[in-house]
Amino acid sequence: MTAAEAAGGLTGVRAVGARRLGGDVWEVDLADGDLVVAKRHDDPDAVSAEAASLAWLAEPAGPPVPRVRGHRGHWLVLDRVERGRPTPSAAEEFGRRLAALHATGAPAFGAPPPHGPVNAAIGLAPMRNTPSATWADWFKEHRIAYYARLAVDAGALTAREARIFDAVAVEAPDEPPARLHGDLWNGNVHWAADGRAWLIDPAAHGGHRESDLAMLALFGCPHLDRVLAAYDEAAPLGDGWRGRFPLHQLFPVLVHAALFGRGYAQQALSTARSLT
Repeated sequence: MTAAEAAGGLTGVRAVGARRLGGDVWEVDLADGDLVVAKRHDDPDAVSAEAASLAWLAEPAGPPVPRVRGHRGHWLVLDRVERGRPTPSAAEEFGRRLAALHATGAPAFGAPPPHGPVNAAIGLAPMRNTPSATWADWFKEHRIAYYARLAVDAGALTAREARIFDAVAVEAPDEPPARLHGDLWNGNVHWAADGRAWLIDPAAHGGHRESDLAMLALFGCPHLDRVLAAYDEAAPLGDGWRGRFPLHQLFPVLVHAALFGRGYAQQALSTARSLT
C-alpha cells in the first residue's frame, strides 16, 4: 500500500498527491484541499501505540498534538501542522502547558495509554510498558537495565561494562505518576506557524515528570531556560532537579547505544560512573 492509498482509505477522501518528507513519512494532498501526514511503521503495535499516545496527550491544557485521522495495520494518518519557528513566548507557554499535561497523571509508573499496547516502541527500539507502584524499581529495571541488555546484545557494550548500571543510585522526589510524552527530545517538539509548540512522535507512558524535562535538555532545545523556568513556576520541581537530569538521561542514551552503537555506550558509561 502506498502513502496516498493509506491516506485516502483512512480519511475517506481521495488522495491527489504525495511527497516523501523523510524515512517512512509522507505529506499527502487530499481532494478536499486538506494536507495530512501518513506514517508507516514496520510493527503494527507501534502504530497502535502512537495513536493511543496522541489521544492520551490531547489534553486541553497541555501542548497541542496533531489529530489522528485514522490508523490501521502499518499506517497512521495525522493532520499536518504547518512549521513555524521557536520564540521565547512560545517556549514559555510550552513550559506551562507541559506542566499541566504532566499533572493530569497516569494510573501507575510504566502504565501505557488507555487502549495502548504493552509492547510499544521508542523510535526504532522496543519499549515495554509494565505498570509499577514504585518509580525507582521500575525505572531501574525497565528503563536502565533493559536497555543496557539491549546494548550488550547489539555489541555496543560488553557484559562486564554493563554491570556498572546495577550500581546506579536511582533516586528522585516521591511524586505521583506523571503523564509523559516519553520521547521528548527537541526533534519531537514541533514549533508551529500558529506560535505554539506542538508534541509529535510520542512514546507516552506514566513516569516521573523530571524524565521528560531531562530528555528535552539532552540534545538541546531552543529557549530551553525559558521552557524550564516557566515549567518550574507553574509546577515547582523538587530541590536539586537539574542535578538529577543525568540519571533520567541514562534511559534515552542507552536507547541510542542499543540503536546506534559505541559512541552512545561510552556516554552512558561515563554518566553511570558519575551516579555510583
